[in-house]
Amino acid sequence: MFYARQLSRQLSRDTERRKSTDSFSRGSVIDGLPLGKVGDNRVSTGDAEGGAEKDLKKELDNQYTTLKRHILQFQSVTLGLFPRIGYANEQPVEAHVRDSIYCATAAWALSQAYRRIDNDQGRTHELAQVAVKTMRGILYCWIRQADKVEKFKENQSASHALHSVFDPHTGDPLYKDDEFEHLQIDVVGLYLIMLVQMITSGLQIIYTTDEVNFVQNLVFYVERAYRTPDYGMWERGSKYNNGSTEVHASSIGIAKAALEAINGVNLFGDQGASWSVIFVDIDAHNRNRTIFESILPRESNSKNTDASLLATVGWPAFGIHEEPIRSRTIDKVKRKLRGPRGFKRFIRDGYKTVVEDNKRKYYKPAEIKNFDGIECEWPMFYVYMLIDCIFLGDKEGIATYSKLLDNVMTRSNEGLLLPQYFFIPADQIDRERSRPGSADRIPSDVGSTKGIFLWGQSVYFISQLLVKDLLNVNDLDPIRRHLPASERPKVNSRYSSFQRAHFGKESEITPPDLVLQVVLIAESSRLQQLLATYGIQTQTPHQVEPIQIWSPKELSRAYEYLGINKKLGLTGRPKRPFGVLSTSKIYRVCGATVLCYPLLFEVVDFYMAQDISIVIDDLKNDLAFLSKCWKLAGRPTFCMLIRENNIRGKNFSEFLELLAQFKSGDVDGIRVRVGRLQTLISSACIEHLDFLTTLPDQSIFQPFQESNHGRFSFKSLTDIPTVLELADDTVLNEQELKVKATWDLIQMFKGAESLTAQNQILKLLLYREGPNYHFEGVPLSRRLEQLVAKAGLHKRWEVVRCCSSLLGKLVDSLAPSITSILVRGKHLTVGVFGHEEEVLDKPVSPNEIKNILYSKCMAHDTCQAVLQQELILAIGKHIATSPDAYDGILKIRIGWFVRAMEMELEQEDEHVKIESLSPYQVKQLLLSILVHRSDEYDLRTPLQRRQLDGALSRVPKDFYERVWEILERTPGGIKVAGYLLPQQPTLSDMTMQELNFSLLVEQMLSKIVDPAYRQLMVEAFMVVSTILRRNPELVFHQSVNMDRAIQDAFEEFQKDRSRLDGHEKQDDMRCFFNTMPNVKHGTTSYIIKAVVKNLLDGDIKVSMEDMCCIS
Repeated sequence: MFYARQLSRQLSRDTERRKSTDSFSRGSVIDGLPLGKVGDNRVSTGDAEGGAEKDLKKELDNQYTTLKRHILQFQSVTLGLFPRIGYANEQPVEAHVRDSIYCATAAWALSQAYRRIDNDQGRTHELAQVAVKTMRGILYCWIRQADKVEKFKENQSASHALHSVFDPHTGDPLYKDDEFEHLQIDVVGLYLIMLVQMITSGLQIIYTTDEVNFVQNLVFYVERAYRTPDYGMWERGSKYNNGSTEVHASSIGIAKAALEAINGVNLFGDQGASWSVIFVDIDAHNRNRTIFESILPRESNSKNTDASLLATVGWPAFGIHEEPIRSRTIDKVKRKLRGPRGFKRFIRDGYKTVVEDNKRKYYKPAEIKNFDGIECEWPMFYVYMLIDCIFLGDKEGIATYSKLLDNVMTRSNEGLLLPQYFFIPADQIDRERSRPGSADRIPSDVGSTKGIFLWGQSVYFISQLLVKDLLNVNDLDPIRRHLPASERPKVNSRYSSFQRAHFGKESEITPPDLVLQVVLIAESSRLQQLLATYGIQTQTPHQVEPIQIWSPKELSRAYEYLGINKKLGLTGRPKRPFGVLSTSKIYRVCGATVLCYPLLFEVVDFYMAQDISIVIDDLKNDLAFLSKCWKLAGRPTFCMLIRENNIRGKNFSEFLELLAQFKSGDVDGIRVRVGRLQTLISSACIEHLDFLTTLPDQSIFQPFQESNHGRFSFKSLTDIPTVLELADDTVLNEQELKVKATWDLIQMFKGAESLTAQNQILKLLLYREGPNYHFEGVPLSRRLEQLVAKAGLHKRWEVVRCCSSLLGKLVDSLAPSITSILVRGKHLTVGVFGHEEEVLDKPVSPNEIKNILYSKCMAHDTCQAVLQQELILAIGKHIATSPDAYDGILKIRIGWFVRAMEMELEQEDEHVKIESLSPYQVKQLLLSILVHRSDEYDLRTPLQRRQLDGALSRVPKDFYERVWEILERTPGGIKVAGYLLPQQPTLSDMTMQELNFSLLVEQMLSKIVDPAYRQLMVEAFMVVSTILRRNPELVFHQSVNMDRAIQDAFEEFQKDRSRLDGHEKQDDMRCFFNTMPNVKHGTTSYIIKAVVKNLLDGDIKVSMEDMCCIS
């Protein structure tokens, strides 16, 4: 009975659509978008058009027959899933989710085409239900793995991934978690995109609130794609096929597109209520967007490019609309991968080549070298390019790819079939390797003589509907993903959505003159009165009522009810903090209006909030970020919460200057408008949290309360309690302290006025007695907390950092900062300079970061456990806005950065320790060494320059390519500081431009312990490379010992110094490091002599063949 009602409703909707044909053809409007003007090609039923309709119906019926024969005959009867390869008269044994989605899309696309005629013989509905059955079949398989989704939200591990292969008849998993590469973020993203496309077209796929909750949790599943290494579209992970995962641009791009597509969508369609709407974390979307754009045109660390990017930047995802990045990505794919029979998936892809050992799941080291130049070519990607050209209206491209496709199609009794791939036969492998492009590629059995490759056949079928004008691009893309966000129809005005207004450039959806709305909230009425004396108008929480002011933690708490489902064991949104984009919306919550202040103003136990200068700097960065990244309709509303602590101390004038900038309407070039909250709501971005209406107790959320200080008020700054200067700053002898008894130390602590002395005593007591040791009823941990607060008030930052380290403090947002660094192709190391370092090459959880930092730093330098957190936080923000400052720095070694900053302080002859600087001063010092001006750089001595560049691990632009060229002519490998970089399997496994090779070179250079020596080593590599480039006949016979070359150069340098200046020989190389490189008697000339000496000693041999060729 239920399905009968569903069928009746669907048929009535179809009838209504046909009745509205005339209005569509006249250019009717859905939420401001004229649909008739973008190609609604519905054929009318008038007599004059009767012949055209018959021709159209005949062509559609032909396509219906083709679809049945090529694709639908392989659909599972029970769940509607499809296998990867369809074999006639054989029951499929496994169904792949990705392939099933494309097959469902093909059926849905033809259903969309049939809507153009009246006499469809019920095929519109039949084909639509084919798609519904498949999408619900996938949902059925996944919903049985809801426990995996729940675990994956907290830990993005491959063992918690949703499966991508199922039994087509029962929906049971076919492989265990470790038997198949299930972690494929792009599959879940693709499912969400097509789900929205089909629902928008009128299909009903989601039936119950349980299913709505599950889909909401799928959104949580893909939100962290930007930091989740997966196996990618080819189910192999890195190109080495050794079971390792990596971050893929294609996975991030499809996830980002899915978040955009499903934001604010009602899964019940037009019939839905408020509780069937899907919500997206706009900050998570922005992280995926920025990181996706920063990785492109690269696919991953091991893949310089990949054909999977075609389906990511074009149909079906349309993951990017910034035309320069999009064009660069597609051009690179075409340049590197396109062949006469299709596109290679990626360079050195061994899949289905005749030399691949298909009995082994993984490759051996260096095995991928065997596939260089003989990779299979996949004609399916011609289809993707054809569809992309159709969406772009590129007639020349359409003709080009149609012709290429015509040359690769198999003509069979079943019709035109698309081969899965073309391979080079065994007898032509050597010929192809010696003369690339000379071999004749043969089509695979699948798609030619045996079986049908359903993924490729589906996209080909869709392309032909478009080419023959049976299907319009807007019918294939009802949500208009192919258009910039500003031109798409708005889903629902009740929920936040991407902007629709035009601001010049197509891809630009953030208006260039965006105004940020700022609300100034004073925590107390007496603070409000004081600020008013300076002309700063604020509001108190009481004055904005009934509007509530919330902390970001309360907002996170509210969102924990989103997607919650006890039956499925789903807990809702994970406890993750919201970023400044999310806190800049106005929320409607359980009948109340709510504004959140950003995380920046939250009271935290990490000491950086005690430095008002860093708070102001972070506030300006947040405003700059908002002005650049705000993509939603309506203005962002920034809530600045002013506390009384902000106006205490020496920095009040700086704080007052910021408030004056707010009042003027311009903060460092960013337009702001300060006003009363009640008047700003009308132009704000509004979000309705309708999922909270079902809460049994809607008073569980605690708004920010106004501070009550009785009748006492501030009339001026003189009424504010001042911070008394500390006269005593005694430093105790730690060796004498160690021999004293615990009781004596306690007595000394009671009498000590010096904060440094108190810190020394508490540190020793902590090591001796532990954090829970009490004296006078107070535990040591509490006394350390009190000392942090007091030292912060007096700006004694060394004491603050030491106590914070002893307490094991961890700053918020450290994990996202590390991820921000890693996804830009950098590696990160933590550890004290001169001691063991830990390499961070993949995103890690906060607990893992804490364990690594404290285990590597505390034993050598107590303060650095927290100081390095400051630097990671600063670098994470800086690299996102100024990536050029890190050009030439592949491995960011935090301990070495600290050393560079210490050397900078030493150069300025300031007897200041870095630990005693304020967090803001530390940040400014970091930026000064990264972005040094040329005039300042010229003032440094050669030694200082080498020390700085070496400590930053900065190398010339083409350095890694030059090391590759040296390695190519060095069979014995390259040796540095006892580390050997072998020629094989390095050259076999990697390519010159591959990021992993550059990281391998950095691993070799990291064995050097002196920054100046490291930089001299880089110069030596450049010298050797230049010699080899100018003398192509030279080949190193043995391993190249670069240390020996530099040592020989130093020996020659000392001989000349002794001969010319009378200096005695010495072991200290600093005089050599302090010598200019490219001058007479410079370091370069001595290194050249050393290399030539090695040549004469027989370490280098001359290839006689090359010499003969040259002569």
